[in-house]
Amino acid sequence: MSAPDRIPPAPGYRRIATEEAFAPPALIDLYRKLLAPGGIDDAGFRSLCGFYVQSSTPRALAVRERLQDLGERRLNDMRDTGIDMQIVSLTGPGVQVLDKATAVTMARESNDLLADAVRQHPMHYAGLAACAPQDPQAAAREIERGVRTLGLKGVIINSHTHGEYLDDEKFWDILEAAEALDVPIYLHPTYLSRALLEPFLARGLDGAIYGFGCETGLHMLRIIVSGAFDRFPKLRFIIGHLGEALPFWLFRLDYMHRASVAAKRYASMPPLRKKPSDYLRENVYVTSSGMADEAAILYCQKVLGMDRVLYAMDYPYQFVADEVRTSDALPISDADKKKFFQSNAEKVFALK
Repeated sequence: MSAPDRIPPAPGYRRIATEEAFAPPALIDLYRKLLAPGGIDDAGFRSLCGFYVQSSTPRALAVRERLQDLGERRLNDMRDTGIDMQIVSLTGPGVQVLDKATAVTMARESNDLLADAVRQHPMHYAGLAACAPQDPQAAAREIERGVRTLGLKGVIINSHTHGEYLDDEKFWDILEAAEALDVPIYLHPTYLSRALLEPFLARGLDGAIYGFGCETGLHMLRIIVSGAFDRFPKLRFIIGHLGEALPFWLFRLDYMHRASVAAKRYASMPPLRKKPSDYLRENVYVTSSGMADEAAILYCQKVLGMDRVLYAMDYPYQFVADEVRTSDALPISDADKKKFFQSNAEKVFALK
């Protein structure tokens, strides 16, 4: 990006980007080992990480280099696009593809690395703690360490862990820890599980184009209908890409959930204290990552509320200056624009 194309600071608000990824070099090396002959036999992981870890195309190289940089290159990219602060989190699939022991160690090392970058650049970075759901008790302890000791502002969960979802009560130590610490869980996409993959992969729809949203939206709904928010009423989740399409389904989700529960159709669908849409409006925030679409942003603000929608870029996977300009030009009041870019993030992540 040349100097004349740089986006100047915004008038009246700071631009805080809330879904911005990084990957320690050690994690990239672990992915390479899993991709080598004799490594992991999972077509979803190979489709996602094989491209970004092994490809020599300009896009793969640029993303791979930027993921591993928490210094000047990232800061310069932020200056060029007018981003004042990033909420940085471990890229998908994070540590969740690894074996239990390796995942626990890698989560701790990643959090230490990220916390060090935040200490060096406190005006430009805040971070979310990674954890290893493979060991829910260790994950809860690492979340507490990340928040209380390292000063991180929430938790990143890269959706399923070996095909298992957070609605399973064996993972609820993680939900309990997040609620007790009053920090949000960012539920981020990852590669599709084995059970979902084939119809998507057959037409190249398994990744960000469609599969990510389907898988993560499914995960969020599983959490809602499981009764997790009745058990943890103050628990907060964040989902990107304008809610993985869930805001557009509020009416039908409520209608069909009510009908299914009344008919006692599924033993796995207990009655809830509220409607699914209530939990989405009260316990869930959405970000605009990868979705610089004026009409879609305005719709989400309308149905969820101005306080529930946050700006995100999805760096470095989506690094497009014009998308910042699109968000700057939203036809909303200056006060609501400040909420979208700054105030909502400051509140959700308890930023000073």
